[in-house]
Amino acid sequence: MEKWVGYAIVSMLFAGFTSVIAKMGLQGISGELGLAVRTVFVTVFVLGFAAVFVETKELGALDARNLFWLGASGVTTAVSWVFYYKALKDGEVSTVALIDKGSFIVAVLLAWLLLKEQITPRVLFGCLLIGAGLFVVAHRPAS
Repeated sequence: MEKWVGYAIVSMLFAGFTSVIAKMGLQGISGELGLAVRTVFVTVFVLGFAAVFVETKELGALDARNLFWLGASGVTTAVSWVFYYKALKDGEVSTVALIDKGSFIVAVLLAWLLLKEQITPRVLFGCLLIGAGLFVVAHRPAS
């Protein structure tokens, strides 16, 4: 197994914990306050991680293009988190988390349009399965 696959699996496992733990932490407070508190912890952890693992000389490699795209990514992450927490506050973790993972379909389409990545039959089938799963879990029959 390639190293990046292992990293992705660890990410998946922790992301699964994140939603459930966050829902537990939102009891009695707003999604916005919960997100703000979580973000402080994320910031401290990531800065500490970078202080240990990023060599100082690497900072010189940052240029305006890196800052622009990483900044744009930060803004889209923040918007995603704000609405994720608003949904998580009132919705079921299973449904909110699955709808959020529909971002895979958006990422595939954007990677195809902007990065010229190929959409193979395997990836297309995966998108269809995720879309179908999204519909099955999120669709509530009229009562």
